[in-house]
Amino acid sequence: MTLKACKKEEKVDREFQKKFKFEGSISVLTQMMVDPAATEKRGGAKNLPLRRGEILDVIQFTNQEQILCRNSQRRYGYVPRAVMLPL
Repeated sequence: MTLKACKKEEKVDREFQKKFKFEGSISVLTQMMVDPAATEKRGGAKNLPLRRGEILDVIQFTNQEQILCRNSQRRYGYVPRAVMLPL
């Protein structure tokens, strides 16, 4: 990984911590898959865009309805628990 790419990832992580008021280090708890039968969603202010069958890194189980996740493009956001399947 180049120095430029490393700095960019650090910046994205700092912005994530500020936007979601997340304290501490970012660690992946587990990976889950978006239900292939779910409808694709574009995302929103704090919601992650969803693609069928996509594997997401779970950062935090926030409440009964949502999970804080990261996708393969290092974008962060909330995902409804109803569309997530364990691997």
